[in-house]
Amino acid sequence: MMTSPRLGTRMPSPSISSTRLSPLDTLWQASTIIWVLLAGEALAAVLAIAPGVTGDRLTSFGVASLAIQWVFLTAMGLLYLLRRWLAAFSPPVLAQVSLAALLVSTWAFLLLAWLAVRDVLLPPTGGWQILALQISAIALIVGLLGVGAFQAQWRAKQLAVAAEHAKLQALQARIQPHFLFNTLNTGISLLHVKPDLAEQLLLDLSDLFRAALSSRETLPLDEDLALARRYLEIEQLRLGDRLRLSWEVPDSLPALQVPTLSIQPLAENAIRHGIEPSTTGGEVSIGVTVVDGHLQISVTNTLPPASAHVSPGHQVGLSSVRARIHAATQGRGQVDTRTHDGVYAAIVRLPLNPPQ
Repeated sequence: MMTSPRLGTRMPSPSISSTRLSPLDTLWQASTIIWVLLAGEALAAVLAIAPGVTGDRLTSFGVASLAIQWVFLTAMGLLYLLRRWLAAFSPPVLAQVSLAALLVSTWAFLLLAWLAVRDVLLPPTGGWQILALQISAIALIVGLLGVGAFQAQWRAKQLAVAAEHAKLQALQARIQPHFLFNTLNTGISLLHVKPDLAEQLLLDLSDLFRAALSSRETLPLDEDLALARRYLEIEQLRLGDRLRLSWEVPDSLPALQVPTLSIQPLAENAIRHGIEPSTTGGEVSIGVTVVDGHLQISVTNTLPPASAHVSPGHQVGLSSVRARIHAATQGRGQVDTRTHDGVYAAIVRLPLNPPQ
């Protein structure tokens, strides 16, 4: 089982540059690829039913669909191959590079098509040069529209992340005084009868607040679990035998970065809504396992009896953790909750292979 280190000035602050998101990162998500393919099919349909098209329109649609999807996927492939080099550039530069990749893919397709059919088909009206200019103009217009839509989506995503960060700060401002007063009262009661426990409590409180009030946006997973352990140790001193803790954490954890205070709010929910309302207390368990290529962190608690008064809460902590995990993992991580056989579980799933 893992022994959590005590948090303090000895721990190095991790660099958050490795977790900084780039606008291009969303291109590798399945949802984005599906939308690109659908947009290509829609463009092919528009070109096939446009006035002035001669011949069979279904054939025109098939040819246009093949050409457009080849160009789109080739452009995305170029951007993927250059992703490490492009990571250092600003969003406006990335937009220009993306547009250039689309045009290069278009010209490469035109060249291959011309080499393949120039000896078989008659030149189109106006010649091959005019056709190439028309197709390049279409690619440029579509690219500009796509870049505009993508930049708008990226700005909206950044605003959502900023809003969640502000919500977290408001949550911390609301929680800290309540938690601080309870902890200090517990420390005062232990000061004369059990001074060693009072000292432990104050050290745990210092560790927890030092991390909570810092400007670090991410932490290594083992440090974030250590924060949750500090919190639960404080609550166990306050609640005594009413709180039973169980940890199932391996000695070695993957070197994953998680948003600061990802696990502690889930542990706090377990205490407030599972243990405190019950006169007999209950059990809180934290486990870490690997399931289907994901690291799974579960925070479970026994539910109070039906007769107990349980505040429904505002779900602010859970919503904040869910949104920050989703943003930090680019949609590949998630937070699920479930209730089964008198046990409530909050489960965090993190991909073991971080996005490139």
